[in-house]
Amino acid sequence: RVILTSSSDYTSQGTDMADMARRELAARMAEVAAELSGTCSPAQHEALRWPFDHEERETWFYTPTDHGGLSLLEMSPTQHRLTHKLLATGLSHAGYVTANAIITLENLLDQIEGWSQSFGRERARDPLLYWIAIFGDPSDDSWAWRFGGHHISLHFTIVDGDVVGTTPCFFGADPASSPLLGPHPFRPLGGIEDLARDLVHSLSDDQRRLTVLSPAPPIDIVTANRTTLTEGDAMLSIPVVWRGRLEESLHHFMANADAHFRGVVGLTDAHVQDLAFSRRPKGIAASALDDPQREMVRSLLDLYVGRVADEAADAQAAKYAGDRLHDVHFLWAGGTEPGDPMYYRLQGASLMVEYENAVRDANHVHTVWRDLDNDWGRDVLAEHHATHQHSDRHDH
Repeated sequence: RVILTSSSDYTSQGTDMADMARRELAARMAEVAAELSGTCSPAQHEALRWPFDHEERETWFYTPTDHGGLSLLEMSPTQHRLTHKLLATGLSHAGYVTANAIITLENLLDQIEGWSQSFGRERARDPLLYWIAIFGDPSDDSWAWRFGGHHISLHFTIVDGDVVGTTPCFFGADPASSPLLGPHPFRPLGGIEDLARDLVHSLSDDQRRLTVLSPAPPIDIVTANRTTLTEGDAMLSIPVVWRGRLEESLHHFMANADAHFRGVVGLTDAHVQDLAFSRRPKGIAASALDDPQREMVRSLLDLYVGRVADEAADAQAAKYAGDRLHDVHFLWAGGTEPGDPMYYRLQGASLMVEYENAVRDANHVHTVWRDLDNDWGRDVLAEHHATHQHSDRHDH
């Protein structure tokens, strides 16, 4: 990765190199996306391609619902390969491995549930029910693509030939931990739980009082799949985070599961409100931590932004580089020992990270990384439109 120094010359040079790297990344994405689109039948093309400004571009899910686009189930082997090639282009190698591990868990989850779930389709837990959608034309300077299915939702926005948006970025895992033949369990997201637990264990009593805001964790990420976050947004109930209203019996099943999980972890309405979203971050500021603790915060954030390709991750890491980290706050809810239902949040000026592992005996993880100002490249797009409108007026 590019290392920025205090020298303005080196910083400028590093910035130019980083910009060039992101543009090369955007070009690779466009090449693969165009190749995939070129293999599609008319019906597949209609499912895959959307207008860039369509509201669907900012619609997203992480439940086993229809994510929109062209599914792996509808593709040929060649199209499978191209979809995975695009996915691997957008993600780091570790991110791509993790995404595949999450998809593989669908088979295991089907076994755990007795091969019985349907969710109104032939197979509820299906590693082929992951969808890709392309918004706009990859041959244009501005376009976007999305990949998602159960426990994965990835969004990449390209403006003026530059990768300007990589969030929302959701990874989940169910089960979070599974046995392997050997001493080490299979934990695709275990590292970002263990490091956060090490951080909370490192806190003094005074620091912990500022950090642990609730004895009970939420049973889902607080931000859910909202497109826009507003002051006071609280955890949504399980049946809401789907595309459309569920069939009545499934709706009741999910509502009962929601009530059951709340009861198991002891979650009250007061706890839900204590953990509600606010623009002013809750928890302890990194400025109130010592140097080793701050480095743990930085390392934890690196694991989230490190999901995407290095060229894109560098720009995100710069947002909490150096003293910028001091404004990031760390919040914890629930128990602090392995196996305890738990939740944590990292929030800065525009950064939001959530990790929840509270249901199914604390063996079902949801995690998300968001940019509160620039999800789907919103900030950059707004600036782009304003500049182009100004240029148009000037030209006339």
